[in-house]
Amino acid sequence: MTYAHLLEIASQWAAILTAVVAGSAYGRYLFERRQKRLRLERHLKNQKAGSKGGDHGQRSIVDLMAALGMTEAEIMDAAFRSLCIKRTVALVPMGAPPRMDLEYSAQSSN
Repeated sequence: MTYAHLLEIASQWAAILTAVVAGSAYGRYLFERRQKRLRLERHLKNQKAGSKGGDHGQRSIVDLMAALGMTEAEIMDAAFRSLCIKRTVALVPMGAPPRMDLEYSAQSSN
């Protein structure tokens, strides 16, 4: 075997290994996104089931960040990909920025 032949074999293995690593990293990324969405849905569903009075299980992004330990971007990504999370804008006092609330809704029309 010549040196050129060994280099060719090594390059072929490197290409195969790169594809395997990239595919597994993408699969893990998709799995983690799905797990975060399911965690958000499960939390909102439990909050809605345990809500009393005028509370309909609506939670603000900040409340969800504290409860789930996720960033705002992760919560928003999960909420917008979910088919069963309803997004509403809450009424706030004059001069305050608008607030988005998330609520579990099995029959969401988003």
